[in-house]
Amino acid sequence: MLELKHISKIFPGVKALDDVSLCFERGEIHALMGENGAGKSTLMKIITGIYHSDLGEMYLDGKPVEIKNFRDAVDHDINIVSQEIQIIPDATVAENIILDRIDKFKTGVVVDWKKINEVAAKYLDMVGLDVKPTDRIEHLSAAQKQLIQIAKALSSEAKYILLDEPTSSLTSYESQNLIKIVKKLKQQNVAVIFVSHKIEEVLELCDKVSVLRDGKYVGTKSCENICRQDIVKMMIGREESVAYLGSLDIKNERVLEAKDITTYGQFDKVSFHLNKGEILGFYGLVGSGRTELARLLIGADKMDGGEVFINGKKAHIKSIQDSLDLYHMGYVTENRKEEGLMLDFSVSTNLTITVWKRILNKFRKISCKEENSIVSSMVDKMKIKTPSQETKAYSLSGGNQQKVSIGKWLAADCDILIIDEPTVGVDVGAKKYIHDLIWNLAKQEGKSIILISSDMPEMITLARRILVFKDQKITGEITNLNEIHRSYEEVSEEIGRLMA
Repeated sequence: MLELKHISKIFPGVKALDDVSLCFERGEIHALMGENGAGKSTLMKIITGIYHSDLGEMYLDGKPVEIKNFRDAVDHDINIVSQEIQIIPDATVAENIILDRIDKFKTGVVVDWKKINEVAAKYLDMVGLDVKPTDRIEHLSAAQKQLIQIAKALSSEAKYILLDEPTSSLTSYESQNLIKIVKKLKQQNVAVIFVSHKIEEVLELCDKVSVLRDGKYVGTKSCENICRQDIVKMMIGREESVAYLGSLDIKNERVLEAKDITTYGQFDKVSFHLNKGEILGFYGLVGSGRTELARLLIGADKMDGGEVFINGKKAHIKSIQDSLDLYHMGYVTENRKEEGLMLDFSVSTNLTITVWKRILNKFRKISCKEENSIVSSMVDKMKIKTPSQETKAYSLSGGNQQKVSIGKWLAADCDILIIDEPTVGVDVGAKKYIHDLIWNLAKQEGKSIILISSDMPEMITLARRILVFKDQKITGEITNLNEIHRSYEEVSEEIGRLMA
């Protein structure tokens, strides 16, 4: 049993945890929920020695324990799959999986790489990831990196495993595989602490759910005796409201058209178009080509053949900067930690980096007045919770980091916006806000949006046309979503047929 008693943690300008007491039992899957900034990740980091509490005590099996650092936590059979992707890009998949335990594979100064690769292969198979142990990790997608982090935690054979938003980058298929793994851990008498914003996932998987709100403990309930609305009310202090968003004023005007996009060994003459004022969905499993195609469009990766037209004219895009400066096209990446944000820089710097050229004064320096105006406006518009504009991005909660990642492209006032997994790791309140924001960009401002999402309800809620991807091909198109209010079940079944 892992017990936390009267835990408090204070950061400059905010009390992240306020007298929190919780108990996690072996052989139990215990969900920890709350809105962004509620204190969930802070509590996880205290358990694993990454942070130290200012007040309170921790007990393992009834005995007081002081976890001084992460290595100390591992030695006490505690491990975590962090919400942030924490890998060594230059290392192999196997090296990342056994990183904390490489000494166990040494005889003197000789490392048994064959054994390391064999162990890594075992856990890669367990999480259902089809990559080689010897592959370099830097070329993998965010979802694949997340699965590698899960494999790493499983390989430690810990008695207490903390999963902080483990399915945030995963598709439904991959999430179901993870759920099977977690259930097996429960049977092996492991305590699983499961942090998630996906309420249906929690109700399906977990035995208990505890809720934090504004750093305080709200309560613990059995998942057998609670429903979605009960959890939402505990999280946000009120009932959840759900409404059909309606239709968009989509013009018969192609703002972006891709013709015969080809990359050797990947895409073979893929074509599609995006209309003005439209939200076009890209849906498919990880590796199906959704994100890979988006990166070609904005110049992050090079295509071997094909053409892209913006507003009817052939575009020449060699970099993300070209897509922004020449064609007013922006890209909200799925991987905010490594690509979307400069974590060691301020909220202000992150929000204005896309508009620096626009706000230079006559001395070719950034106008502080204009910069402050843009930042204040965007913090207010995005409802970003931050002690100040100069707060470093790494210290924000995951949901607020995501708002900054989206906000920098809104500040650039792009006409075409590609948004990849917009609500990864955000709570139910922030999720609805981001959905409304995306909808209003198209509905009220006439922006044209490509939405990439592994969240099927999100896709069906927002997209008014959906392209389904499989094996780097567009296998089909779902239309009539703008004219007809079709049920979630009907559209999801159609998506499933196109992915079969």
